[in-house]
Amino acid sequence: MMWWPLRRKEGSGFSSCSTAEEVTEGIDATAVTAIITGASCGIGAETARVLAMRGAHLIMGVRNMNAAKHVKEAILKEISTAKVDVMDLDLSSMASVRKFASEFISSGLPLNILINNAGIFGTPFMLSEDNIELQFATNHLAHESKKQGRIVNVSSQGHHFTYREGILFDKINDQSSYQKFRAYGQSKLANILHANELARLLKEDGVDITANSLHPGAISTNIHRHNSVLTALPGVVNMLLRLFIKNVQQGAATTCYVALHPQVTGISGAYFADSNLSKANSLGRDTDLAKKLWDFSMNLIK
Repeated sequence: MMWWPLRRKEGSGFSSCSTAEEVTEGIDATAVTAIITGASCGIGAETARVLAMRGAHLIMGVRNMNAAKHVKEAILKEISTAKVDVMDLDLSSMASVRKFASEFISSGLPLNILINNAGIFGTPFMLSEDNIELQFATNHLAHESKKQGRIVNVSSQGHHFTYREGILFDKINDQSSYQKFRAYGQSKLANILHANELARLLKEDGVDITANSLHPGAISTNIHRHNSVLTALPGVVNMLLRLFIKNVQQGAATTCYVALHPQVTGISGAYFADSNLSKANSLGRDTDLAKKLWDFSMNLIK
């Protein structure tokens, strides 16, 4: 349970304590097809459950197929009419991303919502299958896309703690410069910049598609599995932190709000937190940096 001062509702009528079910209450998503990555656990699984509850046809893009099948079974047990498909997707591999996209296109299904939820945090230095630093490859590059409908990038307040330059364009794969928490911040800044530049390009093209980013809140999930400091905190400290940490139901709220709520209709290139409009740091609002990252990323994935 979160500390009571954090329960204050903002302009949307929701707060940091609102749950995914609460922010989508009364919304009919039966005409919606949604892809969500990283839906096999944590806030991704809860986002999938709530979207299914509102009637959306879910495509879960996941690396851990067994875990995802358990999530699907749990959703179907609770919501017998749910439409849920599970597809293999390893976001650290561009070959896997392309295969997933090709198979989805071949299905003939429309795509109304794309939720880029999957991510990794604080990993030791590793290169992806495509020889790109793993956090940058998984958390950012795999999401370089243009889809129709609403595009939702799950970022983090961690973007404040990136490298001083923002993005180390010339040292993305430099192990000697690598700092795992700053590398995570870099990838989360990239999520924001990607959404902003994509929003600009879509508007320029006259396409009725929105792209936004968000901070889901501080949530205790297995994304912290590579961080021995956080996982080994003493019990008393852990108990105190729970006053400020969201549960999974609250953690999935902002994603569901940005993906489905009518209040977000027409809003693009924005940053959300606690199911309300918020503000990224100055780097996250740098239009030149966003364009540079877009060009850099497109060259990387060619």
